[in-house]
Amino acid sequence: MNLSQFFDHWSIAENPFKGEEARDDAVFVRLGMAKEGETGGPVAAHSDFEKVLGSLLRPSTAVVFGEKGSGKTALRMQIADHIRRYNLANPDQGVWIIAYDDLNAVLDEIHERSGGTDAAASLKSIRLVDHIDAMLSIATTSIVDQLIGGPTPHSPCPVTPDAAKRLRRASPQLKRDLALLQACYDGADQAVPRGRELRKRLRIMPGLGRVALAGLAWGGWVLPAAAAWYAFFQVPQAAGTSRLVAQVAAGVLGVAWLALAGRAFLLERWRLARLGRRLRKQLRSVRRSDRSLAEALRPLPREDQSPLVQPMTDTDETRYAMLDRLKRVLALLGYRGVMVLVDRIDEPTLVSGDPERMRAVVWPMFNNKFLQQEAFGLKMLLPIELRYALFKESSAFFQEARLDKQNLIERLSWTGSMLYDLCDARLKACRKPDADGKPLTLLDLFAEDVTGRDVVDALDQMHQPRDAFKLLYRCLSEHCSNVTAEQNQWRVPRLVLEHVRKQEAERVQQLYRGIRPA
Repeated sequence: MNLSQFFDHWSIAENPFKGEEARDDAVFVRLGMAKEGETGGPVAAHSDFEKVLGSLLRPSTAVVFGEKGSGKTALRMQIADHIRRYNLANPDQGVWIIAYDDLNAVLDEIHERSGGTDAAASLKSIRLVDHIDAMLSIATTSIVDQLIGGPTPHSPCPVTPDAAKRLRRASPQLKRDLALLQACYDGADQAVPRGRELRKRLRIMPGLGRVALAGLAWGGWVLPAAAAWYAFFQVPQAAGTSRLVAQVAAGVLGVAWLALAGRAFLLERWRLARLGRRLRKQLRSVRRSDRSLAEALRPLPREDQSPLVQPMTDTDETRYAMLDRLKRVLALLGYRGVMVLVDRIDEPTLVSGDPERMRAVVWPMFNNKFLQQEAFGLKMLLPIELRYALFKESSAFFQEARLDKQNLIERLSWTGSMLYDLCDARLKACRKPDADGKPLTLLDLFAEDVTGRDVVDALDQMHQPRDAFKLLYRCLSEHCSNVTAEQNQWRVPRLVLEHVRKQEAERVQQLYRGIRPA
């Protein structure tokens, strides 16, 4: 017998237990995200889901540690889907999501800026401001993308079609905030022309003084040229004093224009290039050249080019000011809060699961001032190895991080009963639409001498969803490989369950001891 025949007998459309990665699991997408329970949470969510999610009216921080396969990525996807549904129901009180779960580009850029020789040393140089810059870049790039290219309806945070109109009617200060964010943090390759397009759509006009100076720099040569033509060709040579005065006036006008043009074309360009270099030196997690940053700064008012406004030092105050600007822009777009989803810390190429490198990346974010901002929350879904490292830290570290305020979950654990309910829900989600009305439970797949307690105890030894799915998948595979379709044995006997349970429990223990790859 093969698995297809087994599933056809039970009117099951697809194998409920073949998925091992939430991002690629179609059953999880249907079950954990498409359906919702009475409380509004996903059916397949962990029992701590509500604690991790918190109130979306007042986004907060949560720190979760979990083993590989314990459902951290699934939890992150469920949070994102829950926020998407919340945003649809509350168009003026939404929560903007910053997906901080693919750090390859961020870490590669920091590594390159640090010299690109020792990856461990580059990661140890990561600062809190580097993370803030990366988050601002992700959010700003998404906003500008949608304002210029149009809204993306399938995004968890779409910008409404009338967003440009709302921004055009906004205060001049709010427009300046968005233009300033775009100049610094737009991570697109064409950031400078995108900035021009954004200012055009928002109808941000340059100041009269800037226009006048530019006009004089480009066309100011006309006046000294006219004065020179008059002095040398129109004033008779006999009028000595008058001719001399006219020549002196032409010379003064020419010098004044040269000074103005030199300031506009040389000195100003040198000043902006210097600011661009200073800005790029600090924005280590944003892939922009110093020339691109300098050109983006040019249209900004002179006061917005100041180091007191621009992130040109390693101080965090300018970054918090930038975060406040982002919140004000998002509030006008209908988003009253910001949620950052931190996940897959162990996966970037430069980290490759090394605990010390993960620690270097994550530890700068453990700052109470950063984690407890108003209308701003981080959901940090971290590997269990960092929990062990955390317990070795000093009391001074805990005082700065204040993890007692951060909704800390020390281990994302699953009991056998929780795993049974999860697997049973997946089984029901895979029933064919035309199946008979008789309900199907997970226990129905096992022989009559197998009790619900037996299945729960076997799943309890797996500890987490990924291994629970492997256990059930192997039970079904082992049973199908040992019987024929003509025998009509459609239930897994106790002997198969006990045999597979023993082997899978041993595999899980070897995995925890680090002597098995998976």
